Amino acid sequence: MEINPDVKRKIQLALALALAVAAIRTGYILYERHEGNKKEVQEQAAAPALNPDYYVTPKKLYPFDLKSARELTKQPVWVKEGYRYFYYPYNSATHRTDFSHEAGMLLPIQRLEIKDVIADTAPNSSGQKQVMAIFEQDGKTYSFQIGVFKEGEYKIYSDQMLYVQDPRELYKHWPPEIWQSVEQHEVKQGMNELQADFAIGMGRPDRQDDPSWKTVHYPNGGKPVTITYHDGKATEVKPDKPS
Repeated sequence: MEINPDVKRKIQLALALALAVAAIRTGYILYERHEGNKKEVQEQAAAPALNPDYYVTPKKLYPFDLKSARELTKQPVWVKEGYRYFYYPYNSATHRTDFSHEAGMLLPIQRLEIKDVIADTAPNSSGQKQVMAIFEQDGKTYSFQIGVFKEGEYKIYSDQMLYVQDPRELYKHWPPEIWQSVEQHEVKQGMNELQADFAIGMGRPDRQDDPSWKTVHYPNGGKPVTITYHDGKATEVKPDKPS
C-alpha cells in the first residue's frame, strides 16, 4: 500500500526532529563532561601540593624486652627530639648508672652508637627498673633511659626517641640550604616545624584558636627561641630571654 505523501512528509519531519534532539542531547552531555573534567583539572591545579614529609615512614624496631631492644646496637641511631632527654655517667665495671649526676642532654639529631641496653635501678624507683641505652662520647661512657620494667613487663619507647635510619636519607628531598641550617642549629623563615625540631630540638606550643597559626617556644639548650608558624611554615623567628 502506497503511503500518503502528507503522512510520509510528517514521518520524515518527525524522524529529522528526533535526530536533531538526539544530536543536541549528545552534544550537551559531551559539553557537561568536558566542563566537569576541566573543573576537576582546575581544582587539582589550585589545590596545594601535599608535603613530601608525609610520605616518609621511618623504620621502627618495636622492642618488647632487653634482647629485642639490643637491635639498637646493630646500626647507628639519631635522636629525634634534642634537648629533651638527659643522659648520665655510666660505670662499665659495675654496670651501674650514676642517676644522681646529669651529664647533659641529647642534642638534635645527634648520632649515637648504642653499645648495649641494660636494666638498671634508679634511687627511689619503688621496685621499678629503668631500661638504659649505653653509648660512648669523648672517651667516656654514658646511659640514657629508653623504657621501664615494672610488674614483670617491659615498656620500651625507643621508637619514639630514636631514628634507626639516617635522617639525611629519610628527608633527602629537603634542599641543601635546609640541611645547612639544620647542621648550624638555626631556623630560618620558610622552614617547617619538623625542620626546626631537627635544628634546635623540642618545642612547647602555645594554645591557638586559629589552626593556621602556631607559636612554639624552644629551650634550644639555654638559648631559647620563639617561632611563629603560618600554614606550617616559619614566618617569625625571634630569640627569647632565658627563663
